[in-house]
Amino acid sequence: QVQLVESGGGLVQVGGSLRLSCAASERTSRMYAMGWFRQAPGKEREFVASISWAEYYGDSVNGRFSLSRDNVKNTVYLQMNSLKPEDTAVYYCAAASRPVQHLMRFTNVDYWGQGTQVTVSS
Repeated sequence: QVQLVESGGGLVQVGGSLRLSCAASERTSRMYAMGWFRQAPGKEREFVASISWAEYYGDSVNGRFSLSRDNVKNTVYLQMNSLKPEDTAVYYCAAASRPVQHLMRFTNVDYWGQGTQVTVSS
């Protein structure tokens, strides 16, 4: 069972930046895709971004967020810039051990992290 541990969440002001990290218990090179979802209070969990042999971003974060992957450290990073209050949510790391192109569909996800809170204050 692969474990994913998120870190880097916290409180930031509007327009600020945060970098989330997701450390995997197994080599990230063995994961076909890794990425992030988020869930705000009272809302459904939504796709944020994923990286496989290509990168995919949700419409609401495209151009502000970026993914990177360090297969030596078995860690995936989500750099979040120009943060807005609507980015406030619990952010979940996700991974697929099957050969999927992206994680836009929940059914593509094999493993989930526990989540880390991001709060953007105005």
